[in-house]
Amino acid sequence: MTTDQDAGEPVAERDDDLLTRNQASEFLQRFGIRMKPTTLARAWSVGNGPPCRHIRGKPLYPRGVLRGWAEAQDSGLRRASWEGPMDERRAP
Repeated sequence: MTTDQDAGEPVAERDDDLLTRNQASEFLQRFGIRMKPTTLARAWSVGNGPPCRHIRGKPLYPRGVLRGWAEAQDSGLRRASWEGPMDERRAP
């Protein structure tokens, strides 16, 4: 959370907040995704990065869209295909 410097109170993060590439890079670290701002730019240009808006030529990432993209990158827990499901494995 960020703080309001005048009141000293926390400011709630909203999904429609627009983040710069630097802010988006920092935000993605919460999800274990480390992407430098230049990597975000390259990923966007080839179509495999998070979507962003361009306002007057400046890329801005809606926080909610960025969160959804980050969560979609997580495949969840997986095991190697040769191991098979847990219930089919035999105990020693």
